[in-house]
Amino acid sequence: MWTRVNEIDRMFGAMDLLRSNMNKMFGEYGRSFGEESGWRTVNGTPRTNLYDNGDSIQVVAELAGLSKDDINVRIQGNYLEISGTRKNDAPEGYKAHRIERDAASFTRSFTLPSDVDAEKIEATLKDGLLTLNLPKAEAAKPKQISIN
Repeated sequence: MWTRVNEIDRMFGAMDLLRSNMNKMFGEYGRSFGEESGWRTVNGTPRTNLYDNGDSIQVVAELAGLSKDDINVRIQGNYLEISGTRKNDAPEGYKAHRIERDAASFTRSFTLPSDVDAEKIEATLKDGLLTLNLPKAEAAKPKQISIN
C-alpha cells in the first residue's frame, strides 16, 4: 500500500517539476516585443473603447507616454482616425542598456455608428487616456414621434 502512495507522490513531484520548467520556458509567451513593445495593444494599436449614449459617442484610447503634440485626430462624417508617434526618450549623452519603450507610431481608424457634429467635438488627454466626446449630428439623433 505504501509503495503505491510513494509512487503517486513521485509522479506528482515529477509533474510539478515539469510544470515549473514549462512556466520558466514559456513565462513570457504572449508578451509583445519589437515595434509594439511598451504599448498595450490590439493588433499593434492602442486599446480603445467606444460608447454611445444616444446623443453622443465617446471614444477612450490608451495613449500612455504621449503628449497632445504627439497625437493627431481627424474626423470626416462618421469616419474617425487617431494617429500618433512616440519619440525616443533616451536622455542626451546616455548609453542605452535596455530599450523596451522604443520609438513607435500607430494609426487607428473607426467607422462610427452615426455621423457626428465636427464643430462640437471635445478632446481631452489626461493620465494617458485620450477621451473624445463626439456629439451626434442632428439628423442622426433619435427623435420621439408623437401619435395623434
